[in-house]
Amino acid sequence: MSEAVNQDERNEYVDFWNEFLVPKFVRWRHILVDGLTHHSERVFPKLPVREGDHVVDVGCGFGDTAIELARRVGPKGSVLGIDCCEGFLAFGREDARKAQVENVSFVEADVQNHPFEPTFDFCFSRFGTQFFENPVAALRNMRKSLKPGGTMTMIVWRDIEDNPWLGLPKSIIKDFLPPPGEDARTCGPGPFSMADSDVVTKQLEVAGYDDISFERIDAPLLVGRNADEAVDFQLALGPAGEVYREAGEIAEHRHDEIAAALKRELARHETEEGIVLGSSSWMVTARNPA
Repeated sequence: MSEAVNQDERNEYVDFWNEFLVPKFVRWRHILVDGLTHHSERVFPKLPVREGDHVVDVGCGFGDTAIELARRVGPKGSVLGIDCCEGFLAFGREDARKAQVENVSFVEADVQNHPFEPTFDFCFSRFGTQFFENPVAALRNMRKSLKPGGTMTMIVWRDIEDNPWLGLPKSIIKDFLPPPGEDARTCGPGPFSMADSDVVTKQLEVAGYDDISFERIDAPLLVGRNADEAVDFQLALGPAGEVYREAGEIAEHRHDEIAAALKRELARHETEEGIVLGSSSWMVTARNPA
């Protein structure tokens, strides 16, 4: 199943994802998917999803979460994965085909204005809601996808200080390069835009949810199979990657010393799996009132 994003409804964040970030995410797919293994192992057993449920997975990316949810709801249930980047969804469709998971479909659309019908028992999002142009409008539209009494669970990063997998590289690179300017292109508010539980609670209340709860999830996260790969990954994506990208020629000129400094620090975190750093998120659960 495929549905294109209405070109008239595109915004600069959606364009930035499609034009700039999709190729980078595809290149680092093995880290972005496999690196979250330990985190997912702590989240999925806690999700209030049942056999036979109909589920929508918002910002489903490469589709790995949608496929896992489809396995959990079984053949009597179904999962719709939705993302604004067709470049991600193509992987989800192919992976579902290879895994013979037939109760999942994927739609390319902007969740902020997708015309949902209240047909879903459960709405899920893993690290997708933090990038909405208008969080309240998007959360309200997600609620419209739920049946009365349906549940929404979203996973969002806590503060950068609680996430050394992103914070540590940024703290190193900022010693070499200036911060991004105000005119820097961006993918949206950013990975830590929903770190403040009080702010997110208010957003959810305004969007019409009740029974709002937060649970902290801490887990190790793989950022590279070795130090060299971890350095390349950090310079391509995340807060350190943004600083590096926006510095332009300055970053190119200082690349070797930046890479050396990152490698020295990241190598200290090498395990049998590879370079592993800590991560911390909120599992936020809320209900569409009955």
